[in-house]
Amino acid sequence: MSTKPVFPNARIVTTIVVATLSALIAICLLNAVTGLFQRDGVPFEQVVIAERACANYAFVSEREACVRAVLAASRVRNLASR
Repeated sequence: MSTKPVFPNARIVTTIVVATLSALIAICLLNAVTGLFQRDGVPFEQVVIAERACANYAFVSEREACVRAVLAASRVRNLASR
């Protein structure tokens, strides 16, 4: 009996195919997630503009309502410009 572990010899072609396939899957998943953020999310620039426009409100509820109103107005402007 030998105490050395015996590993099966993996072929280099199999390793290359598996590495390529995993890279392809990772790229596809990254593209899908990026597409979802670009399609559904509000651009961060608009959120920052809305928060700066509503910074003078003392209460959080008033500030959040103001931010929602500014974002809604910017969406209306974006839809009208299309």
